[in-house]
Amino acid sequence: MDRYKCLLFDLDGTLIDSAPGIMECFQYTADKLGIRMPEDTGCLLGPPLIFSFEKYFGLDSAAAENAVQVYRKHYGKGSLFNIRVYDGVPEMLRRLKDAGFRLGVATCKAQVFAERILERYDLAQFFSYIGGAGTDGSRNSKAEVISHVLRNMENPERSGVLMIGDRDNDVYGAESAGVKCMGVLWGYGSGKELSLSGAAHIARTPCQAADMLIN
Repeated sequence: MDRYKCLLFDLDGTLIDSAPGIMECFQYTADKLGIRMPEDTGCLLGPPLIFSFEKYFGLDSAAAENAVQVYRKHYGKGSLFNIRVYDGVPEMLRRLKDAGFRLGVATCKAQVFAERILERYDLAQFFSYIGGAGTDGSRNSKAEVISHVLRNMENPERSGVLMIGDRDNDVYGAESAGVKCMGVLWGYGSGKELSLSGAAHIARTPCQAADMLIN
């Protein structure tokens, strides 16, 4: 494995299991706007909200933007804390930080929500920067979020940066931003999805991820 110095973590499906709160908000938004949920709701876990409302709900760009605002208003009232931290994640982050890695978060969740969640569950302490989508419609893609995070982490050399996430959009976003990606199997994606999308490394557990990166 290449020697990385800066590690960027996805949030949903990588650090936390946030599916219950996310699904509740999608259902609320669908009911509020009179639109139908997709049959396979698993597709909604991972991609940016605007992408999901356009692709999986069939909305045009203006309607999708409105749906995002309805979703976020409801999500911020409390659904964002309907989560659990994956077993082994705090220990993994502690080991990596103690080993000298600089850690950041690059999530397509709104940055303000990501910050609140990580503070609430005492994970913010591990990260040099927590970056996410803007509530003003900016940074809608994973690549844009990764670039935003790296700018706020003093623009480290891309060859020394590794994105860590559970879905193919993490891999594709990392590639577009000029960095490699480690796929993780304890989240929402599958080994097949991550392999086909071109993940440079794959870890089955948080402990294994730390072992691979440190050793």
